[in-house]
Amino acid sequence: MTAPTFTNDAIVFGILMISLGFVFYTESKTSGFWHKFYKIVPGLFMAYFIPAIFTTLGVIAPEWETLNTAGEAVKGKSQLYYVASRFLLPAALVLMTLSIDLKAIFNLGSKALIMFFTGTVGIIIGGPLAILLISIFSPETVGGVGFDAVWRGLSTLAGSWIGGGANQTAMLEIYQYNPAKYGGMVFVDIVVANIWMAILLIGIGRKDKINKWLKADTSAIEELKEKVSSFTQSVKRNPSLTDLMIMLAIAFGTVGFGHFAASYLSSLFSDLVAGIESETWKNVFTFLGSSFFWLISISTIIAIILSFTKAKNYEGAGASKLGSVFIYILVATIGMKMDLAMIFDNLGLIAIGLVWMSIHAGLLILVAKLIRAPYFFLAVGSQANVGGAASAPIVASAFHPSLATVGVLLAVFGYAIGTVGAILCTILMEIASKV
Repeated sequence: MTAPTFTNDAIVFGILMISLGFVFYTESKTSGFWHKFYKIVPGLFMAYFIPAIFTTLGVIAPEWETLNTAGEAVKGKSQLYYVASRFLLPAALVLMTLSIDLKAIFNLGSKALIMFFTGTVGIIIGGPLAILLISIFSPETVGGVGFDAVWRGLSTLAGSWIGGGANQTAMLEIYQYNPAKYGGMVFVDIVVANIWMAILLIGIGRKDKINKWLKADTSAIEELKEKVSSFTQSVKRNPSLTDLMIMLAIAFGTVGFGHFAASYLSSLFSDLVAGIESETWKNVFTFLGSSFFWLISISTIIAIILSFTKAKNYEGAGASKLGSVFIYILVATIGMKMDLAMIFDNLGLIAIGLVWMSIHAGLLILVAKLIRAPYFFLAVGSQANVGGAASAPIVASAFHPSLATVGVLLAVFGYAIGTVGAILCTILMEIASKV
């Protein structure tokens, strides 16, 4: 939490953009070391990993703590992730969804949903199994009594990894984990979820080999990509300044309306949910009070509606490419939240998280192998659970910009079932901790 070398967001943003420029410049090489390097490591992973290195070295940081002249602790926090996730992400979703073929999305079939629910089940059973396995080697790691009980803290991870931040907060309210120790669970959430996302990104670079091993049928995905590519070619033109300004107007106009509507809807549903007598049902529907949930949902719905209008022709002027710029900036801001040194700060809880995530991953691989699901469904189904709406479209768009909407739709669904799934997981974890 000590102050990094640079705390000014203008400087930090410059560092992140130079990092992205370095990644794209080296990835463009057609021979030599970098050409071979990017055949193994995807550029998207490097866009995430380089900022993480800067954070680990103390050059930048997502948040920090310093002493003022009076000797009092003062906390600081970068606003870059907030800006990227609340402004650039919904704008990117709009630009990437303009050219979507909704019928082709539905033609992807049931495997996307099967893999999503497999990911959910993996989190639900992974928690209690991780407790049982870790208790064999380190009983004190999974112990605690009353509101200090570790299983209560882990309930917040279940909420985050099935739904999102709103579900995580709901689980904290339901099970009343000691607030003084809650930071440790947030820490595990950040470390383990980011490690898993890094693994998924690396896997994208080997997707052809993985799909071959899974014996997956990728024809529906390839057909969708081909449709979008063909459409793009048919309307392709050299973008004028007018084109760029109109695309930005569509994107950020939608984002502006999304924020406007989300503020009212989140307030309205917060009041309605607060009026529910049953505490259980009240917490189940907590996500409806999340302005981020409504922002992403509204932006996506408007973008889908626009895809049935002439606005979709802006794909020919590079709408999805402009959206990809915003996505890469978001990736860099997510990367700066990852301090690699934190992995060694609380090995016991990290071990629980890693075992838990390994069970989630193992079940996904098993089911993907059985139903011959493409790696795309595995990666996006997992990230829609673990990462939510902020990172599921990142993973999806890494396969092709036209697929970003698939990640969003699944992630929004995750919000809806997050608290119910997390409660079931927590009940099993409480039982496992007492075995």
